[in-house]
Amino acid sequence: MLLAVIAACEIGFWVLLAAGMLTRYLFRLPRAGMALLLAVPLVDVVMLVASVIDIRQGGEPSFKHSLAAIFIGVSVGFGHATLTWADGWAAYRFAGGPRPVKPRKGTRAKARKERHGWYRHVLAYAVGVGVMAGLGLLSGEGYDALLGPAWTWTIVLVIDGFVSFSYNGDVDEDAEPETRAKQAA
Repeated sequence: MLLAVIAACEIGFWVLLAAGMLTRYLFRLPRAGMALLLAVPLVDVVMLVASVIDIRQGGEPSFKHSLAAIFIGVSVGFGHATLTWADGWAAYRFAGGPRPVKPRKGTRAKARKERHGWYRHVLAYAVGVGVMAGLGLLSGEGYDALLGPAWTWTIVLVIDGFVSFSYNGDVDEDAEPETRAKQAA
């Protein structure tokens, strides 16, 4: 049952996000679109409540609880960035807004963007592992089954950190094209 709730919540996240953007920009109903977007975090509340209920009713702590915790952590860590990204593209596609700017490789802006992505990943990790630990505490059966995926996630986080901080950003994105070429050389 919990896996069905997790799947429904994940689908619900994207449906609410798309509906909010379409309502806001295509149908030109910004308040209704904002109401739909404000409902997006509720899917995480539903997932958390379903996980707690399952544990409290004697459900054995397992990967499905860890999966819910991972989704909640990722939503907290990356949710705002995802909404901002979707809003920028929806405004561009449906409302004549400017095309979202993607920082060029080798620029300080690209290096900064990658580092901020890693900071969001650290937040997602902290929240996700915290929820796993909380569910383990609530179950009274220990943390082994719940924290199993956290070890893999730790490795992914460390690799992401190395990759994110490998961007040097030697080129000043505000410099003239000739200066940028010299900086990159």
